[in-house]
Amino acid sequence: MLKVNLRHLKEHGIRLKGELPAPELDLGVNDDLIRVEKPLRYDLQVEELGDAVLVTGSLLLPLECECSRCLKKFTTGLELPGWALHLPLEGEDKVPIDNDCVDLTPFMREDILLDFPQHPLCRPDCAGLKSKTARRPKAVEKTAPDVWAKLDKLKIK
Repeated sequence: MLKVNLRHLKEHGIRLKGELPAPELDLGVNDDLIRVEKPLRYDLQVEELGDAVLVTGSLLLPLECECSRCLKKFTTGLELPGWALHLPLEGEDKVPIDNDCVDLTPFMREDILLDFPQHPLCRPDCAGLKSKTARRPKAVEKTAPDVWAKLDKLKIK
């Protein structure tokens, strides 16, 4: 878990930079095409704003994927470069505080899952599986001009 001690924020903001192991994120991914095996890298600035906490920074999560069109394995990174989080400390929507600490993990998890690819592609222009038995389109027959020629000869009275 990635926790922030609120007492450390009283005097000045803090910078958090590091990695969070994939099992601690507890993403619960049930997609056979996406696997999360590497840790989340984060670079965050945390500040106290009166009765709230403001977290800004970037998140990067490497993903091991299979293309949904061609089933080729590839690696991509889920990036949230301008990630921002506002956590109220008072009022109806206040965040849970445990021993003067706020856990950022559930909020990161939510935004990561919202940004997950629904149909991962190895390339945007991936053509899909190549079939050896697929028929190639034959050249278009030139019957169309013959039909029009016959219609031109038709005499209507």
